[in-house]
Amino acid sequence: MTALPGLDHRSGNRRGAVLMTAAMAGFAIEDLCLKAVAREVPVGQVMVIMGLAGMAVFGLMSRRAGEAALPRAVLSRAMLLRSGCEIAGRLFHALAIALTTLSATSAILQATPLVVIAGAAVLFGEKVPLSRWLAVGVGFLGVLMILKPGLAGFSALSLLAVAGTIGFAGRDLATRAAPKGLSNRQLGTLGFAMLGLAGALILGWTGGAHWPDAGGAALIAATTGFGIAGYHALTAAMRTGEVSAVTPFRYTRLVFALILGALVFAERPDAATLAGAALIVAAGLFGLTRR
Repeated sequence: MTALPGLDHRSGNRRGAVLMTAAMAGFAIEDLCLKAVAREVPVGQVMVIMGLAGMAVFGLMSRRAGEAALPRAVLSRAMLLRSGCEIAGRLFHALAIALTTLSATSAILQATPLVVIAGAAVLFGEKVPLSRWLAVGVGFLGVLMILKPGLAGFSALSLLAVAGTIGFAGRDLATRAAPKGLSNRQLGTLGFAMLGLAGALILGWTGGAHWPDAGGAALIAATTGFGIAGYHALTAAMRTGEVSAVTPFRYTRLVFALILGALVFAERPDAATLAGAALIVAAGLFGLTRR
C-alpha cells in the first residue's frame, strides 16, 4: 500500500511532539526535586551524583546494544560544541533553580524555542513557515503574560536562567548536527558526563559536600530518575521530525511547572498566568498542525 503524501512526515512530527512533551514533564519534576534537595545538599554535589548515575544507566544501555559508551565520534567538532553548551546550560540552569524561584526560571527557559528555531533556519537552512513563526511568537506572548514585565522586575540572578537557556539551545542545535552513527544512548552517556563535570565545577567553587539523610537521598534519586527519563526523551525528540515542529512543545514545561507548584507548594496562579499558559499550549498545537 502506498503511503499518502506527507503521512510519514506528519507522523514523525507527531512522535517528536509527544517525546518533547514527555521530556518537559520529566524535567519539570526534576527541577522540583532539585530545588527541594538543594536546601539540604549542595547543588553541585547533586549534579555530580546525577551525572555519575546517568552515565552508568546510558553506558549500560550502550553496552547491551553492543556499542561503545563513548566512541571516538564524541570528539567531533559538533559534539565538542554540544558538550560545551551542555556544561553551560546545566551549570547556569541548576544555579538558577537553586537561587531563584521555580516559576521564574521555568518561564525564562521558554525562550529556548525562539533561539532553536532561529538557529535551525540559519545553521541548517531549515525552511520555517510563517505559521510556525507565528506559533512560537504567540507562545512567547504567553510567557510574557506570565512574567508581567515592568510590573515585577527580575533580579540579577535571573541572568543565570538566561545563560542556561542559551546553553540548552546550543546543545539542542548541536544534537541535530550530531553524527548519525551516534545513538541516543551514547548521546545520553556524554550528556550526563557533562552534567557531572558542571556539578564538579560548582562544587569545587562552593565546597561543602556531605552525606545526605534518607529524605535527601530519596530526593536525589527522584531528581536523577526523572532527569534521565527526560533527557532520553529530549534527545529522541530533537532527532525526530522537524526542529520547528517539535520545538514549540518545549512550552509545556512551564505548564507542568505551574501545575506542580500548585500541587506541591499550594501556589494559586492569577488569571494572567493561567491565560498565558493556555496560549502556550494552543501555540504548540497550532505549530504541530500547520506547515
